[in-house]
Amino acid sequence: MSMCRTSRIGGALFACALAFAAAMPVTGHAQGNPPAVPATFAFKSPNVDLPNGDRMFTGAGSDAINNNCLACHSAGMVLNQPPLSKAAWDAEVHKMIQVYKAPVNADDIPAIVAYLAANKGTK
Repeated sequence: MSMCRTSRIGGALFACALAFAAAMPVTGHAQGNPPAVPATFAFKSPNVDLPNGDRMFTGAGSDAINNNCLACHSAGMVLNQPPLSKAAWDAEVHKMIQVYKAPVNADDIPAIVAYLAANKGTK
């Protein structure tokens, strides 16, 4: 087959396909109308049960630790740590400030360390 004849056959097939497509009715989404949403469709809000997170440190001297530490730690997480010496708690508090950039008020550091040593210190 010559190139000219192949070109004419391809052109004829394209013309037929175009005529066929033009003869098809245009309906629904193609006309700009979105498909209908079923009448039974409804949004549902999920129900998620979260663990109780309102636990706070209690007892004497707890204000400083509640005001500074609960932004990042739960009271339960801190109180489940192993007992440490006062020096070790002091190092932990300073690590939180220096390494993790915890926004702890410098005036509250002694009270935080004292609370931790009194409540989770070595005996």
